[in-house]
Amino acid sequence: MFVSQLEAVVMVKVPASLVAATGLVGGYGVARWTKKRPLGGVALAAAGAVAARQWQQEAGGKVAAGLTGLYVAGFAGSHPLAKKVGAWPAVFAVAGGVAAASWAATRRGK
Repeated sequence: MFVSQLEAVVMVKVPASLVAATGLVGGYGVARWTKKRPLGGVALAAAGAVAARQWQQEAGGKVAAGLTGLYVAGFAGSHPLAKKVGAWPAVFAVAGGVAAASWAATRRGK
């Protein structure tokens, strides 16, 4: 139910690349500031679900699956990267990478 409500807000046509990047940054921010990791996970998952649906609509199932995998890998990869560069730089780096890949994959042919 929550995801469909969030999708209604995103109907303004916020690019999936921005939704995904916001999900990664926002999920971390929510977890850090509330000190409730599961709450950050909800934000991360909700934005990921909205982005995945948009990817599927814009570029098809295979691209959506690949970008969703990249989104999850970005989340997981930010943890070891944070040990080297710090938490916020790691989150911004993976969010930027996912956003760039999303933009490139969904803009082909447009």
